[in-house]
Amino acid sequence: MNTRDHLILLAVLILITAIIATDLAIDFREGVAFWHLFVEGAAGLLALGGTFFILKGMIRLRRDLNQERKLSATLKVEAEQWQRRSKTYLEGLSSLIDQQLSAWSLTPAEREVAFLLLKGLSLKDIARLRKTTEKTSRVQAMAIYAKAGLAGRSELSAFFLEDLLPSDATRDNLSPPEHPATNIL
Repeated sequence: MNTRDHLILLAVLILITAIIATDLAIDFREGVAFWHLFVEGAAGLLALGGTFFILKGMIRLRRDLNQERKLSATLKVEAEQWQRRSKTYLEGLSSLIDQQLSAWSLTPAEREVAFLLLKGLSLKDIARLRKTTEKTSRVQAMAIYAKAGLAGRSELSAFFLEDLLPSDATRDNLSPPEHPATNIL
């Protein structure tokens, strides 16, 4: 239920409460039986209670929304700060990855494909992005793995990422397996 719906329901309940209050006043002046006044009074109190219940919910909802907006703004600022702080490191990492790809004697096209593989793109997506065929991307990927002495995409990713991310093996002072390719990182 959105705010507009809440306001409409609130207005209806206030109108019902006002009509019942007016009817109670008229009935009381006319000397209507007590049980009749009691039933109408109960209905009016229920409508009034519903009004306060909806008002309370709207106030809580507005407060929660404001808190969420503040939290969202805080998280956005933190994300922007992290991006600014990490930009230098990421540029350095990108440069080191490019140096390693050059050390493997990859062609410029193969280096581009290698970066896209590291970003997680599929061969189909790489082909579409580079305006080539999927077969061309597959052949270039196979050439990358062969020149690097790696078995495939997962070993390519692990070559560059395994030292960046802590694992149980490194926490337990176990060294990761050696790669056949030369690592200049």
